[in-house]
Amino acid sequence: MTMTVRRRAFASVAAAALVAGGAAGFGLTEPATPAYAQALPKTPIEAPEHPPGSFANVVDKVKPGVVAVKVKLDNSLDDDDDSSGNPNLQQVPPQLREFFKRFGQGGGQGGPGSRGMPQRGERGAVGSGFIISADGYVVTNNHVVDKAKTVQVTLDDGRTLDAKVIGKDPKTDIALLKINESGSYPYVQFGKGAPRVGDWVVAIGNPFGLGGTVTAGIVSARGRDIGAGPYDDFLQIDAPINKGNSGGPTFNVNGEVVGVNTAIASPSGGSVGLAFAIPAETVQTVVDQLRTDGKVVRGYLGVQVQPVTKDIAEGLGLDKAKGALVDHAESGTPAAKAGLKSGDVIESVNGAPVNDARDLSRRIAGLKPGTEVKLAYLRGGKSDVATVELGTLPTDGKVASRGDSSSGGQPRLGLSLAPASEIGLGDEGVAVMDVDPDGPAAAKGIAQGDVILDVAGTSVSKPSDVQAQIRAAEANGRKAVLMRVKSTKGQTRFVAVALNKKEG
Repeated sequence: MTMTVRRRAFASVAAAALVAGGAAGFGLTEPATPAYAQALPKTPIEAPEHPPGSFANVVDKVKPGVVAVKVKLDNSLDDDDDSSGNPNLQQVPPQLREFFKRFGQGGGQGGPGSRGMPQRGERGAVGSGFIISADGYVVTNNHVVDKAKTVQVTLDDGRTLDAKVIGKDPKTDIALLKINESGSYPYVQFGKGAPRVGDWVVAIGNPFGLGGTVTAGIVSARGRDIGAGPYDDFLQIDAPINKGNSGGPTFNVNGEVVGVNTAIASPSGGSVGLAFAIPAETVQTVVDQLRTDGKVVRGYLGVQVQPVTKDIAEGLGLDKAKGALVDHAESGTPAAKAGLKSGDVIESVNGAPVNDARDLSRRIAGLKPGTEVKLAYLRGGKSDVATVELGTLPTDGKVASRGDSSSGGQPRLGLSLAPASEIGLGDEGVAVMDVDPDGPAAAKGIAQGDVILDVAGTSVSKPSDVQAQIRAAEANGRKAVLMRVKSTKGQTRFVAVALNKKEG
């Protein structure tokens, strides 16, 4: 015991001497500061606030507002109606199935990742939802109640009540229900701001029919596009989400709803830490319209747009690959009436920057028909602003978003060309007669039978026109030339092909 005490005393004296700068008394020298550390800020980065020691208070506050949603499906639905043969995808909208199939193979409970939700029963399905008003309005996913014959909700206190579908929006996968029985119900509220990546979140739902299940995690990412629809803007969270959680809420640590759980990505059908939630801001906008009108009406611009990729930006002489490139303005639409043309790059909507084509789609769709918006755009290197009164999005249309599906190009174009009018491919443009499979044009997806309509913003009608515009682009120091190409199916798109002095 004595030796132990002495050793501790010695260690204490040594530590005190080092702290006081008296290390020399023990024959010790202070290590030199590494070079990389010398460049670091002298003031250390402050640690963030500690995470809550428990989520119990939050759960106690919000859990009474979360419900299980039980659906009896229309008798016409068959358990084998999914062409993939995978029951996990039974109620997933068709546009989502390919996304989920990419995460694995096989069917049944061990099949590919999917909305994984709702949990499928013999005659129906079970999902989740949450009450947003004292009179019993309930938010859930569209794919939970789609084609439902009857709907019931089970409250946290165990009561099971009938409900009716007020409205559905397949494009955002949101549905609004109303509990039939009048009364005053516990409800939850939406958050006033978007969560940050790294924020704690709590998910409550009905996985595998086990109501009132609570899981926690963080916001892993924002703005995820998973191919679910034209307005994807998902939160990615790592709180465990499984079959039956669909339509349930994700809360922040203040007990406010920041998202609606809608999809998982998993090769097994269970949680692997990749879950996606519809942001509360989107949900609120949709729910307000469903509650008032029973449907969602969206603004309509009337343009086909595509992303401004790096090579397209170089072809246009832009500093950054941002904005939405107008491929075509439909005749008679608000965009055409406002004077927008093919080749314009839309940079902002009402002063808010447009990041890409999908961002433009979401912004326009989030506005009501009749709204007047100011679109800042770039044309021929000059900025301008157009004032547009939005129309109503047709039920079978949307602001199209098409990307350049090709990869980087090589110096030579690798094309054989002829006037389109001479070979019966129309009155305008230059037809592609042959394509070098190893050339940059082929890499950009240009194929035999395509028609080049313009190069660098100038219409072309013969091969020499194409060559002249390419030479002009090279003389101006452009690294790529932008072409507008019409495919054999009649669709048009912009393609940027890299250049150098050895143009062919």
